[in-house]
Amino acid sequence: MTVPTIADIHAAAERIAGAVEKTPCLKSRTLSEIVGAEVWLKFENLQFTAAYKERGALNKLLQLGEEERAKGVIAASAGNHAQAVAYHGKRLGIPVTIVMPTNTPLMKVAQTEEHGARVILQGQRFDDAYARARELEAEEGLVFVHPFDDPDIVAGTGTIALEMLEAVPDLDTLVVPIGGGGLISGIAIAVRALRPQVEIIGVEAELYPSMKNVVEGGEKAIGGDTLAEGIAVKEPGKLTRAIIRDHVDRIELVSEKDLEHAVALLVAIEKTVVEGAGAAGMALLLANPERFAGRKVGTVLCGGNIDTHLLANVLIRELVRCGRIARLKIGAQDQPGALASITACFHAAGVNIIETNHQRIFSKLPAKDTVIEVECEARDAQAIDALVERLEQKGFVVERAELD
Repeated sequence: MTVPTIADIHAAAERIAGAVEKTPCLKSRTLSEIVGAEVWLKFENLQFTAAYKERGALNKLLQLGEEERAKGVIAASAGNHAQAVAYHGKRLGIPVTIVMPTNTPLMKVAQTEEHGARVILQGQRFDDAYARARELEAEEGLVFVHPFDDPDIVAGTGTIALEMLEAVPDLDTLVVPIGGGGLISGIAIAVRALRPQVEIIGVEAELYPSMKNVVEGGEKAIGGDTLAEGIAVKEPGKLTRAIIRDHVDRIELVSEKDLEHAVALLVAIEKTVVEGAGAAGMALLLANPERFAGRKVGTVLCGGNIDTHLLANVLIRELVRCGRIARLKIGAQDQPGALASITACFHAAGVNIIETNHQRIFSKLPAKDTVIEVECEARDAQAIDALVERLEQKGFVVERAELD
């Protein structure tokens, strides 16, 4: 495959103009203060399908011949690429088939079908869906639209860099999520052509260091449940790995805790919903502020398609980590007045009780004692600490549940 050039990226920008959002690139004053750097956010989660994937997909579709358009296209995806191809395929009158794993959330299947695509569910893994899509490509004479390992896709994603450098010409560092590598490849080609001195850092989820392994010759284990499923790729692209070797300075990993923290802070501070993959760059900045101190850093919020229930869990877990919500196991004598004494401590500390549960059987305490589990919420961590101190002063044994 031919590596796209800056000319290809400029051509892609002209091709997709007006049909894809030119998303804002804004400085976050609060996140800048937290990191100790000037932090600029590219809000690709504000695309119509809530992800940057539209850029590459549209650039690919617009270059199809009449016969190819008439026969239609096919893609394998369980997420943002599926919706991007389906949406722009419908706009252009191109029949679209998407093959998804059978365990794809129904919401994503429904959203893809709403864009007019024929959805086929195949296998438990992405590899199964990919293999079936390739079979249908040959059987039905369809054009396969790869999610990342395609020069037209890479050129389309490179338009993000054009917009970022136009908005902030003096950026000195770019932090970009890596899955298959299409996003960072397009950005890196554009940046190396226009501002070669900019440091480009790729970010992968700690559980899926596939590109890091390939580029650096590592053997880190790959697999597991990650919040950043959008970049949970076991086999990165062949075209993209070559581009990354040539143009990306280094690849870093972020933990699940750091991904959750970044998603939660973006909601709390920027009032914007970003999926785990989209928050990977911000997660690296927050986890390693000393590395970016004093710099002018840009990162791409590349997608915002996160399940609402999962988002709620992430936000509540963040409240636990920062000490505003706690679960306490309080050992007490099982006698009248014990619960009243406990609740009096909560009242005095200004801590609200959310839920309680008595545990008399499954406990290591003597038979005359009980464990009262209390989930509670306070204005800050100090209030919870003060509560625990009050309870212990009253003679209660307190054990605090921890996330990490």
